Amino acid sequence: MAVKKKTVFNIVVILFILSFFVTPLGHYGKILLNRMFSFSPYVVEATQRKQLTDYDWRLKDSEWNFFNFEESKGKVVFINFWASWRLPSEAELKSVQNLYDAYKDQMDFYIITNENRPPVEEFMKKHEFTFPVTYLIIGDKSAVKVPEKTPYSYLIDKNGYVVVEQNGIADWDTKTFKKLLDSLLAQ
Repeated sequence: MAVKKKTVFNIVVILFILSFFVTPLGHYGKILLNRMFSFSPYVVEATQRKQLTDYDWRLKDSEWNFFNFEESKGKVVFINFWASWRLPSEAELKSVQNLYDAYKDQMDFYIITNENRPPVEEFMKKHEFTFPVTYLIIGDKSAVKVPEKTPYSYLIDKNGYVVVEQNGIADWDTKTFKKLLDSLLAQ
């Protein structure tokens, strides 16, 4: 009994689709799809921008030392809430790393998680991320709304106005976004 080409093709397609659910290929495929469908973040209209009024926000650095967000008053600030176990966060962090590499000496970065250190350190090492990790102190007041779901990001100008408030994944490594950053840094 001969097997038809169409049957073989259908079996291959079914196996490929199943691989997305039961193999590492699926995980990396989902990451790739998330990256492919992420775009430059939405910029808030100038007349609609909210201004931070209170910079008093305690956080922890990667060494678990406390510091205050007030250090960033008067600077351009990028804030990204993420979680190592959330696939959209994992997909987005590569562009965050590229942004950090390009602008780390010109602005402040708060790449914030509420996880424990060991899984975060393992995640950072696995993906070779070098941006500084900031740890959220759950229950403390914050300068911005802490999201229930990650990723969630903010870009704040030198005067404390929220220029970008991005719910969900974005591509932070685009010419459009870098042009916006350059203009904010030049002010």
